[in-house]
Amino acid sequence: MADPTPVIDDLCAESDELELIVAELGPEQWALPTPAPGWSIAHQIAHLAWTDHSSLLAVTDQRAFSHEVEKALAEPGDFVDNGAEEGARKPPERLLADWRSGRAALADALRAAPDGARFPWYGPPMSTASMATARLMETWAHGLDIAEALGVARTPTDRLRHIVRLGIRTRDFAFGVHGLTPPFDDFRVELTSPSGESWIYGPENADGRVTGPALDFCLLVTQRAHRADLALTAEGDDADRWLDIAQAFAGPPGAGRTPKGADR
Repeated sequence: MADPTPVIDDLCAESDELELIVAELGPEQWALPTPAPGWSIAHQIAHLAWTDHSSLLAVTDQRAFSHEVEKALAEPGDFVDNGAEEGARKPPERLLADWRSGRAALADALRAAPDGARFPWYGPPMSTASMATARLMETWAHGLDIAEALGVARTPTDRLRHIVRLGIRTRDFAFGVHGLTPPFDDFRVELTSPSGESWIYGPENADGRVTGPALDFCLLVTQRAHRADLALTAEGDDADRWLDIAQAFAGPPGAGRTPKGADR
């Protein structure tokens, strides 16, 4: 089994970096709208805190987590928004403290998890590394929404490698959730990291190929930008279709973002 420590460390670093952006915000800034319809900055942080709590239950108290799944089934389509709405009503200092303590408890629990552990989730069970990767992906993606609301530019880092791997691993899920049969063969994915390294996945002789910046690939699979605004190239019909439907997050197909039409 791969050592999950690097992705847990990167999850903590990503969360700490986001906290620096929101820690000194005034009440009116917490209420600023973000690109997610109906969600303020407070909703975004509340969602991260809520999901960290759910993840902690999945790791440490599976019976309690099963009750959360039952609640999700009882209110499909609403339970995520309800969790964000409840947290967003807290005073900012309380919300920030809850997020901070919750994510620290989750990181400790993931570090203490035994080798080979698998945890229940709203989708398939997750390994320690997969749980940490999913949390990093969400923290980064919701952090982008917050930064956009504030007009803050975030510098991408090579922590994106975890999101790239998740985006590739969820290829077949993206096809399936759209009612499409996943391609039989792996694609070749060749990306340039923020530091200038080449990140290459899949067989060299693959018929399907995706190339471009790793940042753009991560923006695509988290649906934080429209494909038309990204410098990604696909070769092969299946690879081209994937770039239209890719998503690294669980649940039904996301609405995505409308194209800006700006050259990148």
